[in-house]
Order: sequence, then C-alpha cells, then structure tokens
Amino acid sequence: MVIKQLVYLLALAREKHFGLAAERSHISQPTLSAAIRQLEDELQVPIVERGNRFIGFTPEGERVLDYARRIVADCDALRQELSELRQGLTGHIRIGVVPSALPIVSRITGPFALSHPRVSVSIRSLTSVEIHKQIDEFSLDVGLTYLDNEPVTRMRTLPLYREHYILLTPADGPFAGRDSVAWSEAAAVPLCLLSPDMQNRRIVDRIFQSVGKTPHPTLETNSIVTLCLHVSAGNLSSVMPHTLLDMPGLPGGTIALKLTEPEVSYGMGMIMPEREPAQPLARALFALARTLDLEQAVRWPPTLIR
Repeated sequence: MVIKQLVYLLALAREKHFGLAAERSHISQPTLSAAIRQLEDELQVPIVERGNRFIGFTPEGERVLDYARRIVADCDALRQELSELRQGLTGHIRIGVVPSALPIVSRITGPFALSHPRVSVSIRSLTSVEIHKQIDEFSLDVGLTYLDNEPVTRMRTLPLYREHYILLTPADGPFAGRDSVAWSEAAAVPLCLLSPDMQNRRIVDRIFQSVGKTPHPTLETNSIVTLCLHVSAGNLSSVMPHTLLDMPGLPGGTIALKLTEPEVSYGMGMIMPEREPAQPLARALFALARTLDLEQAVRWPPTLIR
C-alpha cells in the first residue's frame, strides 16, 4: 500500500466520477483505476461498486475511506511539522465559516497571513452541520461556528465572542427614528432571513417563538450579502448578527436597530479535531486567535447603530 493510492481513493470519494477524480489528481483514468485495484488486491476486499460508471463504495470500502482520511491527514500534518522545523510553517489551511461569522473572519485570517506568509488560506461559507462533518472527514482543518447552541462533539473549541442581533431595516421604513425594536415588532414587517439549514436561522426562529411569533419570510437565502442587498432595495428587513456592523458601513438606505425583549446572545468560536498531535496549521491558527480580543473588537452594543 502507498499513500498515493489512498489519495486517489479520496479523490474518487469527492468527485464520485473516475474521470473527474483522475483529472483532479493530474493522472490518467487508467492509472487511477489501476491504483484502486492494487489497493483492493493488497487489502483483499472489494472497495468500489463497479458498473459502467461510478456507483459507490462497498461497506468494506467505506471503512477503508475512514482510515484513508485519517492516514492522509496524518501524512499532511507530518509534512507540515517537518516543514515548520526547517523553514517555518508552509502549506494550505482550509477554514469553514458559518455565514453569520463571515464579517468577522478577516480579523483572524488577516493577522494569520501576516504571521505566516508561506501559508495559503481558503475560506468556505458552510452550515454548522457541514463544518462539523467536513472536519470529521478531514476536508476542513478549522471551523468558525456556534459553540453553545447545538452540540459540538469530538472537537477542541476556542470561544471568541458573543453574537448579538440587530434588525437591518430600510431607513425610511416603519422604524425610522428608532434606536431599538422588540422581536415581536420585528416579526410584523416583511422579512428576508437565512435559510432553515443555517443555525443562525434556527436561533432566530426560536427567539421569535419565545415571544409567541412565527416568522414567514418573504425571501430565504444562505448568503448574508444577498440579505443586505434585498434590505437595501427598500421593502424588506432582516435579522442580522451584530458583527455585520464590522463591515465598512451599512448598506445604502438602511439603518441597524438593536433587537430587544428579549436581549440574547450566543457563543461563537473556533473548532478543530480533538486529536494529538494537532495539525500544525490548525494549532497555529488557534494560537494566534487566542491573542485576539475579538469580544472587545466586536463589542456590544456597537457604536454604528441608531
């Protein structure tokens, strides 16, 4: 067995297509197929359900995939560890971020890039469930997500700040001139909200329900930017994390009002696998994040609010 066989197997698991997996791996399709057959011969089990095209993995193949993910991740971590000893950190770190934390993530990745210029960073906007799953599958290295609303298991956690809530609403709308608005009042205006697969939306729904209201949004999306643009268009309002105000200015034609009755907040932070030794890039990102006072940086109540 060689590591490349496992890398090709993981490529097939991602792409679910022999040709695309070979293309992503920069090899020919016959080479990829031969490598997987050699792996099956070595382990003496069928790994792939074969047909005219990719069908899926056998039960034995699913177990091989679990081990392959861990082995390849450990090899990557070893390379990073040895590189760090020779020349400082190099490599690529993959971060999953829930949409409500996107306005704040640059406060972490910006200093990290300055401290480790030989490391490249990729950021993906994902649901909290997807972040947890992809860290488990070693497709992500670190997540920025909710810590105290839904279970976070098998993860090392680092609390960073509390998320509070504002109503982004048209400046000439029914709440013009106000400084705050009750959740029950916010439920009465046309709303656009994040989609139900987002943990932020599940939080917002529960708060509305706690005051006897059930929101029926006019528009749902998985994009914070899309919500801002629709509020700016002038006929919808949206419940937003207060970290939206960390962006340079509010969307045109909007105001931000503090949501009250009740005033609630939820813990946000970073997660990575609870494994030793920790992956060097994830460990370095955690170490840097510990030095940042994000709670103060995104203080509540913010100054840019009516």
